[in-house]
This record gives sequence, structure tokens and C-alpha cells, in this order.
Amino acid sequence: MKLINYNKNTNLIKLLKRNEEEQDDIRNAVLEIIKGVKKDGNSALLYYTKALDKCELTHLQVTEEEIQEAYDAVPESLLDIMREAAINIRSFHEKQLEKTWTYAPLPGVILGQHITPIERVGLYVPGGKANYPSTVLMDAIPALVAGVQSLVMVTPPGRDGKINPTILAAAKIAGVHEIYKLGGAQAIAALAYGSETIKPVNKIVGPGNIYVATAKKEVFGKVDIDMIAGPSEVLIIADENANPVYAAADLLSQAEHDELAMPILVTTSQVLGEQVIEEVYRQIEEDLNRKLIAKKSVDDFGFVFIVKNLDEAFSLSNEIAPEHLELLIENPMNSLEKVKNAGAIFMGPYTPEPLGDYFAGPNHTLPTSGTAKFSSPLGVYDYMKKSSILSYSQDALENVYEKIATFARSEGLDAHAKAVERRFEK
Repeated sequence: MKLINYNKNTNLIKLLKRNEEEQDDIRNAVLEIIKGVKKDGNSALLYYTKALDKCELTHLQVTEEEIQEAYDAVPESLLDIMREAAINIRSFHEKQLEKTWTYAPLPGVILGQHITPIERVGLYVPGGKANYPSTVLMDAIPALVAGVQSLVMVTPPGRDGKINPTILAAAKIAGVHEIYKLGGAQAIAALAYGSETIKPVNKIVGPGNIYVATAKKEVFGKVDIDMIAGPSEVLIIADENANPVYAAADLLSQAEHDELAMPILVTTSQVLGEQVIEEVYRQIEEDLNRKLIAKKSVDDFGFVFIVKNLDEAFSLSNEIAPEHLELLIENPMNSLEKVKNAGAIFMGPYTPEPLGDYFAGPNHTLPTSGTAKFSSPLGVYDYMKKSSILSYSQDALENVYEKIATFARSEGLDAHAKAVERRFEK
């Protein structure tokens, strides 16, 4: 990890830059896959699954028997934990529900907003070496709380043609309606354009590798997407009283995700900063199974910034706009108003980031790479759409129609003007 004494001349853009630009060859390969799926449907999906996932499928859709077999294979203790997590996730997201509303600003005038769920949504869940049942719960439950009628999950099969049992068990617990054995860019293409087996969706959510992310970019416009998720990141603001063992463990909880993950400590104490660096490398060697991934992450993208005071710490954090922000400081709730840009805020020494990943209830699908400056965690609102409501009586329109006509003609739009005027012609 790099220890840096932060000041106003510190070049954050250069320091935090990750070489993750989209490469032309990846985009070209994705476009070819999308073109193939649009043209050949199921046959293209089966071809790409065999070529890329090394799996020869006999059917794309996961059957009820396969789901039940997977569910029965998962230990009951883990099922209980997932069920409890699902309850927490549902309870939190139910508070995000919006309702249709109207008001009457004048006699004869009704205005408002009509809230409806997106009808059909596709959920991408990573597979292969990855196994993320938590992603299933976090992405599916808000959709169902919103009222989505058709929730379609795609996830890549193993070489044996099967889906990881915990992923299918999580889908059953959440209540996913359809599941298909598809991964990569071909799965995104199938969700966007459909095939003989798969009906197209209106929106695609869920994380994936660079091919999945690129495919989501390419189909945006045909369908909506949630976000383009980058490598994970955590930023911890710590004062001199913070526990270096806790801080190091929390930094590593993100570093083990990906070699490009970015663990950052911002502290007012150089002594603590040095202790955390020492503790990070100690824990890598003593405790971690994914030590090679974690070590490369902290070596290449791990930073400890020493700042003058907590105000400077929050200013730096807001500039970085981290996916996860931990506050290991005295009375963190008193500093909440200083946070302007963060995906999720974890307050106090007993609120570690994995609590949010798995169990507490708030969504773990969060804006990365500084996008917390303008975007939010995945939520019920991502699965809903709004329509404006307008209702004028004859008298109410008569009071304003001449103003509307004048405004329309100022833009050169006579037909707009006449559309209101004709209602009051003798």
C-alpha cells in the first residue's frame, strides 16, 4: 500500500487511475455475438455457450425439477441464513415504494404522477468461478417489491450444464419467475432481443465481467440498464482511536474481490496509517485464501492518505465518491451531513462492509468508479416508472387556452396553438 501525505496539490486523478479502458477487440467480439443472437436466436445461444463456456446444453431454461434438486442440495443452515437475509432485504426495500399521487392546484385542474412497475426485467448473475447468491437476493427482491410481473434470471452454467445450487436456491427464495442457463454477452443479447425460447425484457440489471458490461452498453436504448459496475472499492475514514485490525480486515474484504479493487484508508493519524499497512500484509499472509488477488489489489491500488483533520478527510472522500464508505471515527452519526458522495455509508466499528453485502437489508449493488457523485444504490425505484397525470375541465382550460396558444406560436407551432383554440371556436 502507498502512504501519501495528502494536500491540495495531490493529483488524485493520476493516483487513482485504473487501466480499465474498453478495448476495441472486446467491443468487436461483443457486437459480433449480439449480431449472431439477433439473427439466429437459440442456435446462436447454444453455439456461444458451447464455444465460450465449454458446455453443450440440451435446453436453455432451468426446469422446476432442477431448481428443487439444487434447493435440496443446499445445507438447511445456509438456507435459513438466506431466508433471514431475504426478509431483511425485503423489509428495507418496501420502505422505498412510491405511490401514485394527485393534487388540485385550481378548480377543475388535477395534476399528479402515476407509478407503475416495469413489466419484464432481466437479471444477470455471474457464474463460472463466481458464486454470488447474495446478488440474486439483492437484485431480485427489490424488483418483486416494485411489482415486476416477469423477472428473468440468466447465469452461466458449469461445464456439466448445471447452475451452482446456492444460486438456484437464492432464486427460489427470492421468487424469480424464469431462469436460463446463459452467460456472457450472449445472455445480455438474449435478454434484449429475445430468441425462440426467451421473450425480450424491458430492463437489464446485475453485474458481470467486461464482456457483460460492454454488452449492456451496446443494448442500452433497446432496453434500459441499471449501471456499468466497475471494480469494487472501499474508503475508510479513521481517527487516531480506530482499531487497525478492524480497518485492515475491512480493506481486505474488498481487495479479495478483484486485482483492480481499490482499498483506501484516509486518517488523521500517521501512526494508525502505518499500523494498518503492517496489519494488512500480516492478515494477507495469515488468513486469506485469495491472498494473491488481495495482495495485488493492495500493492497496485491500495492507498493510505494522511490528512490534517476530519474536514479534510471528508472533502477527500467526497472527491473520490467511493462505493463503500466506512466511518471509524468517534460519533459518526454527527458527521453524516459531511458525506456528499458515497454508495453506502457504514458507521462505527461494528458496522463492517460485509454486513451490507449479505445481511442488513440495504442493497449491495452500488455505484463504483466515482459515479456515486450522480447515482444511487440499486433500489425499488430502479424497477418502476412514472407517468404524469393531467386533467383540466372545460372552464379550467378556457381560462388559460389563449396563453397556451400564444406560447406555442412563439415557437412557430401553429398546430399546437390551434389544438387548444378549436375547442373554443363558435
